[in-house]
Amino acid sequence: MARPTDKASLLAQSSANFEKLTAMVDGFTPQQLAGAFPFEDRDKNVRDVLVHLHEWHLMMQSWYAVGMSGQKPAMPGEGYTWLTLPALNLEIWKKWQGTSLEEARALLAASHGDVMALIAGHSDEELFTKKLYKWTGTTSLGAYFISATASHYDWAMKKLKIYQKAMKG
Repeated sequence: MARPTDKASLLAQSSANFEKLTAMVDGFTPQQLAGAFPFEDRDKNVRDVLVHLHEWHLMMQSWYAVGMSGQKPAMPGEGYTWLTLPALNLEIWKKWQGTSLEEARALLAASHGDVMALIAGHSDEELFTKKLYKWTGTTSLGAYFISATASHYDWAMKKLKIYQKAMKG
């Protein structure tokens, strides 16, 4: 699928990828849902992948709120840089270890809806004009939304497909 370049395609691709991801998880057996990944990875199971997506939705919402208020958000997170993302992602992993799969699914569905509502509140120009908002730097607001939704859902599905194949093999 081509990278979205307007609001309609961003909403459509984000929704479609979220639905595909949800359908993929719905298609897992109870054993697959409860199982550990049989390969070395930061994420150890389906729940870890889902809460990772949820946390990135929350971070996107936080960046958005701070940035749109005229301030500079700490991106990707306080004390982290884009070069130290692995360390941030490990902290995210640790943060959500007490979360059940059912709770992870509910949290992800809710935060997906929240991010989609933010996207829906903007015009094509607001989403895809580079440097329109000072806090997005040299890129566009839409690029951040793509990363937090459609692209991130692709990443999750690829990881879950590897797990699926390993469980069938």
